[in-house]
Amino acid sequence: AKMSRRRADSQGSLGPDDEVMPYSDDETDDELDASSEEELEEPPGAPQPPAEVRPSEMGWKVKANDRPYHHLPEFEKKVFLCIKKSRYSGNAIKTYKYNVLTFIPLNLYEQFKRVANLYFLALLILQIIPDISTLPWYTTLIPLVVVLGVTAIKDLVDDLVRHMYKTSDGSSVCFRFQSSKWRNIEVGDVVRLRKNDFIPADILLLSSSNPNSLCYVETAELDGETNLKFKLGLRVTDEQLQEERQLAEFDALIECEEPNNRLDKFIGTMLWQSERYPLDLDNMLLRGCKVRNTEECHGLVIFAGADTKIMRNGGKTRFKRTKIDELMNYMVYTIFALLILVAAGLAIGHSFWYEEIGSNAWYLYDGKDQSASYRGFLSFWGYIIVLNTMVPISLYVSVEVIRLGQSKFINWDLQMYFAEKDTPAKARTTTLNEQLGQIEYIFSDKTGTLTQNVMQFKKCTIAGRSYGDLLSEPVDWSWNQHADRKFEFMDHSLVAIIRSKKDKDVTEFFKLLSLCHTVMVENKDGELVYQAASPDEGALVTAARNFGYVFLSRTQDTISIKEMDHETTYEMLALLDFNSDRKRMSIILKFPDGRVRLYCKGADTVIYERLSPNSRHKETTQTALDEFANATLRTLCLCYKDISADEYAAWSRKHKDAQVAMVDRDAALDRVYEEIESNLMLIGATAIEDKLQDGVPETIATLAKADIKIWVLTGDKKETAENIGYSCSLLTDDMQIHYGEDVKHEPPAARLGKKKPVQPFFPEPGKNALIITGGWLVGSINLIVSTVLSNNKDGNMSLQIDFVDMACECEAVICCRVTPKQKANVVSLVKKYKKAVTLSIGDGANDVNMIKTADIGVGISGQEGMQAVMSSDYAFAQFRYLERLLLVHGRWSYIRMCKFLRYFFFKNFAFTLVHFWYSFFSGYSSQVAYEDWFITLYNLCYSSLPVLLVGLLDQDVNDKLSLKFPKLYLPGQQGSMFNYKNFFISLFHGIFVSLIIFFIPYGAFLQTMGQDGEAPSDYQSLAVVTASSLIFTVNLQISLDTSYWTFVNCFAVLGSIAIYFGIMFDIHSAGIHVIFPSQFTFTGAASNALRQPYLWLTIILTVGISLLPVICIQFLHKTIWPSVGDKVQRNRKKYEMEMQVEEKKKPSAFQRGRRSRRSAYAFSHSRGYADLISSGRSIRRRPPARGGPQDSIREVPHREAENI
Repeated sequence: AKMSRRRADSQGSLGPDDEVMPYSDDETDDELDASSEEELEEPPGAPQPPAEVRPSEMGWKVKANDRPYHHLPEFEKKVFLCIKKSRYSGNAIKTYKYNVLTFIPLNLYEQFKRVANLYFLALLILQIIPDISTLPWYTTLIPLVVVLGVTAIKDLVDDLVRHMYKTSDGSSVCFRFQSSKWRNIEVGDVVRLRKNDFIPADILLLSSSNPNSLCYVETAELDGETNLKFKLGLRVTDEQLQEERQLAEFDALIECEEPNNRLDKFIGTMLWQSERYPLDLDNMLLRGCKVRNTEECHGLVIFAGADTKIMRNGGKTRFKRTKIDELMNYMVYTIFALLILVAAGLAIGHSFWYEEIGSNAWYLYDGKDQSASYRGFLSFWGYIIVLNTMVPISLYVSVEVIRLGQSKFINWDLQMYFAEKDTPAKARTTTLNEQLGQIEYIFSDKTGTLTQNVMQFKKCTIAGRSYGDLLSEPVDWSWNQHADRKFEFMDHSLVAIIRSKKDKDVTEFFKLLSLCHTVMVENKDGELVYQAASPDEGALVTAARNFGYVFLSRTQDTISIKEMDHETTYEMLALLDFNSDRKRMSIILKFPDGRVRLYCKGADTVIYERLSPNSRHKETTQTALDEFANATLRTLCLCYKDISADEYAAWSRKHKDAQVAMVDRDAALDRVYEEIESNLMLIGATAIEDKLQDGVPETIATLAKADIKIWVLTGDKKETAENIGYSCSLLTDDMQIHYGEDVKHEPPAARLGKKKPVQPFFPEPGKNALIITGGWLVGSINLIVSTVLSNNKDGNMSLQIDFVDMACECEAVICCRVTPKQKANVVSLVKKYKKAVTLSIGDGANDVNMIKTADIGVGISGQEGMQAVMSSDYAFAQFRYLERLLLVHGRWSYIRMCKFLRYFFFKNFAFTLVHFWYSFFSGYSSQVAYEDWFITLYNLCYSSLPVLLVGLLDQDVNDKLSLKFPKLYLPGQQGSMFNYKNFFISLFHGIFVSLIIFFIPYGAFLQTMGQDGEAPSDYQSLAVVTASSLIFTVNLQISLDTSYWTFVNCFAVLGSIAIYFGIMFDIHSAGIHVIFPSQFTFTGAASNALRQPYLWLTIILTVGISLLPVICIQFLHKTIWPSVGDKVQRNRKKYEMEMQVEEKKKPSAFQRGRRSRRSAYAFSHSRGYADLISSGRSIRRRPPARGGPQDSIREVPHREAENI
């Protein structure tokens, strides 16, 4: 059931609201296309239906402990004709394609869906018909069997891997009063899970060993989040379903929504003991999550197998094909057309020849009374068989072998191996490698992809003085037993001040950091482990811990910290939690001496509005904030307020009233919070670095030189994203920055009749960059503006084209505050209107749509789980490896594939068209020019290995030079190395070589006498000479095209020629003729012909004339019209020397430019644990006075997505 979601209307534009945005909005590509059209037809002012499940959608019924109930006829659905089965899926998941019985028929069916294989099967049938057959059946059967066999083995290996995956996933054990396999679980079963078990189905949590039936789950496999989330059982089930007997007697009826892919929503009701209880997502444990910090829990299976949310999110993955694949298919169709035309022409020729000559020659009479036209018809099919090798049967299987090899090279590349996490690069598909050499647009996520998603406390300003000098040595924390040894700070003066205990402002600063937060703490083996709602929050509390203010424990209404050398417990009166509208959080504490104080931290934009007129250090702090933002740090202001007892008592009454309000509770609370958070006194500000991954600025700069445009699509706030844009070299100081809100559109209605305007959107010279928000995208692009009627699709298309044209004029584009669906829609727009090859790269579940939509999807296995990797085509651990993937592996793969295809078509034309020239001298009678076995083995043995090795190993320049000269990547983007022009060049090259190979031996044989007085002018000697000339020519031709020689290449070329002569002498021997007299008819032909020096001279002349023009053209191209690659090759030694010198010099540190943009942590932070803490649900019991390590706090992580 598809549910619509209300969007908050912020600042006059339709923009995504952080609070209601799902962290997985996972449509498939087909749904994306459909849903974007639905959106387009909806004017911005249209009322949105509420996001509630309508009664008709509550059609899923689950009865606890009652399997027969789910097999009642009312719950059956029709599968095929009158066959019905239960609508409730079993829990077994089938990820494989074949089993023992279906492998051969199913695999053959799939292979014969390829036009080329069907074509050869049809040829085989034609060759069995005696009247038509001009070649024995084995000439087609043997190559076809080899091709089908190799492909089948590859498919079998792939499927065996899937079988192994199936075994490892579906056979896990969970505890269900007796041990059971996952696949045996059914809807309605009550199951017991223990700590660290994976959850086998979508389960309603009934009870757990934790107080209030809390259950902690790790959702990394589901939504990419690494923080733990908590789930809650209903109070009634928690109280009454703890014992096995109670669970066995549990007989509730659950009514809920139908299975769907919404990870962020679940609505249902439970009818039990004549009472109805509401259910929501907080009560559900979803398949794929892992039980953590909970000894055991019990649940009721609601959705199983294919109905679970994670399986529904898999979606239909569109089969991705490369541009070269499409071209190759069109070229095969072109060859089909040529084949039919040539065969038809020769058939007509045969009809005329028989009419004029054949019927009148008594020695040609064959005893058949057939008319000339009927003979022409038979000749047509005869020539279809003779010339069938124009369509290369081994083309597809050779391409697959090459792609498989290139994928293995990516997997084996040690320079893309991340040792820190033991993560190699992984090509998860073998069909897209050459497309990596044609990328024009990269769409990248920000957090976790460009950045590490690891926050570090770098600088701070306290009472107008800034701390955090990057030039000094790191501080030694040995004086602090609780310090986190990984924490680094570079300013010793701050430590000296804090240890002297003389500066009250510094004391208050760190006291605030250790008290004002929603972090949960756990003691593991004497070590304090913090669970924070976001990495920023964790970084601030860890900083306070290192500076001597250690957060130790919390209960429902107290919080204990260690202040340097003594412990203090504060009473927590109220916790005013963070949300994206408030952009701040506060805590009201009662000190041991009875004072009441409010501590607050938040974004500078909201804090400065609420400061007291008497607050000091505003200007100096503002200056420091600008400096921090200029260094791309995420900033946060800290302040406090002393509250009198009377003031707090009055406010507390209002707060309690707001907490129990039944209508618009959030708004009531916000008003009460606003009242107390005023007249604040500023203490200072913190600066946190979301550190860029290593090598990101250099990678982006290199990719930009290769003419690849990079777009960053992120859920972060505009200021943060823009600053990261500068720090990673995506935005540079010489760029003119344009903002989406400032761009004025000409109403599309006025432009519908006009042609596309020629003038650019940004006429000023220089580089441009565009920064837009999700709200602007919705308001201006995806939804029709008010000037156009809702049914006017042309106007909307015009807007979309204008947006794409405008964005594509820019060197860089940053889209902020975009949802997962919008990310995918932006990629779709560029694919649709620019026909460009796109690549998406991301690391979290919110990037899955984008990864699936782009031509190539790359997943980064980082901090946010594996969902992006599981949906990707290529995966590695660091963004910087993208440079090597594209500029080295991608470029090499493209060049190799282009060389392979050009040569493959050439060698087949050169081989086949000899028959065409021979037909003029054989009465167009579909007589073959070669011996049958030569035709059978030409593509399999004599000419395949050298070109296969070029497709696998060739490189024009080495990897270091490929990275040094990014411009070498341009031919791939332009598709200039393989297109119809290249195809026709290969065709004419083949025609030329076939002419030479046939007519020079023909001329040499015309009036010849051999050494022994015999004329070697027979048909069989001609066949041997043309075949030998062809083998020498094609193998020497591939040698001319090889840029990178290895021992293997030499062996392949020489070996192919040796194999040809070895097999030919065997086939032409008398011994084999005696055994198979009808199959081997060229007895002694090779030994007779090749002992004549005259014929060797003929072969040498033929090969020389065939290759001479190619050598001349290559020489002219490399000297007069050299490409960038030719120039680099020519000066290779010089460049390699320069690079050795450069490597010895150390690179200078990357310096940020002069531009300043505000970056605020609070914009991308999210709601914390205030509700949970203040409700006391996570507290088992109030601890006694602290004497030893606390065990009262359970690890309580955040349950929402951190970012959008």
